[in-house]
Amino acid sequence: MFDTLSDRLASTFKNLRGKGRLSEADIDATAREIRIALLEADVALPVVRSFIKQVKERGLGAEVSQALNPAQQVIKIVNEELIGILGGETRRLRFAKQPPTVIMLAGLQGAGKTTLAGKLGRWLKAQGHSPLLVACDLQRPNAVNQLQVVSERAGVAFYGPEPGNGVGDPVQVAKDSIEYARSKQYDIVVVDTAGRLGIDAEMMQQAADIRDAVSPDEVLFVVDAMIGQDAVNTAEAFRDGVGFDGVVLSKLDGDARGGAALSIAHVTGKQIMFASNGEKLDDFDAFHPDRMASRILGMGDMLSLIEKAEQTFSQQEAEKMAAKLAKGPKEFTLDDFLAQMEQVRKMGSISKLLGMLPGMAQMKEQINNLDEREVDRTAAIIKSMTPAERQDPTIINGSRRARIARGSGVDVSTVKGLVERFFEARKMMSRMAQGGGMPGMPGIPGMGGGGARKKKQIKQAKGKRKSGNPMKRKAEEEAAAARREAGAGSAFGLPQDGQDPQNFELPDEFKKFMN
Repeated sequence: MFDTLSDRLASTFKNLRGKGRLSEADIDATAREIRIALLEADVALPVVRSFIKQVKERGLGAEVSQALNPAQQVIKIVNEELIGILGGETRRLRFAKQPPTVIMLAGLQGAGKTTLAGKLGRWLKAQGHSPLLVACDLQRPNAVNQLQVVSERAGVAFYGPEPGNGVGDPVQVAKDSIEYARSKQYDIVVVDTAGRLGIDAEMMQQAADIRDAVSPDEVLFVVDAMIGQDAVNTAEAFRDGVGFDGVVLSKLDGDARGGAALSIAHVTGKQIMFASNGEKLDDFDAFHPDRMASRILGMGDMLSLIEKAEQTFSQQEAEKMAAKLAKGPKEFTLDDFLAQMEQVRKMGSISKLLGMLPGMAQMKEQINNLDEREVDRTAAIIKSMTPAERQDPTIINGSRRARIARGSGVDVSTVKGLVERFFEARKMMSRMAQGGGMPGMPGIPGMGGGGARKKKQIKQAKGKRKSGNPMKRKAEEEAAAARREAGAGSAFGLPQDGQDPQNFELPDEFKKFMN
């Protein structure tokens, strides 16, 4: 969503690099470019004015003029101000002292409330809670059925006593759901309310009645991140008419300019708490202003990537795989490779994962053109192999390649290429696990190994080579024995027999250090 804004900011900062000092004209020109970038991204005008004012004041201050690298200092200021307009610190859910905690979802029709209720329920379940989804949208056709299907897919409980389609009292359903949750020991109730195509008095009154009936601990306003400035206007109307505690952005994976996300927290004074960035139920997470600012500036989001990896990968399995690689490259089989590939696939879209890496903004076009089905094709090729072939790919000859290609629906050359890439990847992974490092780089400290280069260095460090001349070698051995005998008196080679240490004389070249 923020691709256009990221590209404009990147080109702006590129002009600053290499300058030892920044003049007032440089700061003004940078501020002007940032203003244009924000306005093109559909950021609200009051937010743009406040943002540019802060950047210019800090840019002309001592923190830039006295910095060793002024360009980086300006980027740091822009990053901090972006975090500020996105809400500052991450806002967490407030839970009731006595369960159940009641979370009410409000917003316009089409914003994605019902789907988001399922995503929120799944996310809460992963956090160790037992949520209950309540169908209080009794106006929209099939809204109750939709929430029931979504709850089943998310693996969470559902409560919908009324059929909907214009039948039933949403306020009474909301009241009854609290008692139902207590009786069934659900600790969180997520209430899905009705929306309209636009702001109207009937919708506002119904939302206010449900709020008064259940006294929610959190009222979350769900807003479509793709509708631009209307998102800000709608949020202000809901804030004044019903009131809400936090914002949830849906459809953050769209191709809109994203100004709503940058504006809504600053304009309404309510922080963005969650963001939905895809159609799958897993495409949902807490909103972190610092991480979003980092993504906008093309710095990646390593913390989110690490969190996804920790949720997907087992620590025990990771240690087991590292130990297997440390033993040698042949220990790592195609079965292991397939298992690792499937684990990565569970983390989500490969292109999204690559987008979280720092510096990947420069490869945006290649990432966007990445064929996600390539992983499925690779898996099909490996699954078309026999257990013996997966264990030892060296036995795969021409006839075996032809059979595997027929079984997986690919060309023979594709099978051959996969096996060759596997061998190369296995060598590199094993070298890294043993401490050899990447080609042309030193080994990783503390991981042992080091390969032939390290053995060669140890061999060279053992001492000088002995002479091949027997007479010369004998003279060298006698001289070495005499030196050992002369220095055998003490640990420091000082003579002991009949000599007083106080009478020991330092060599002349050392006496100058004693004055």
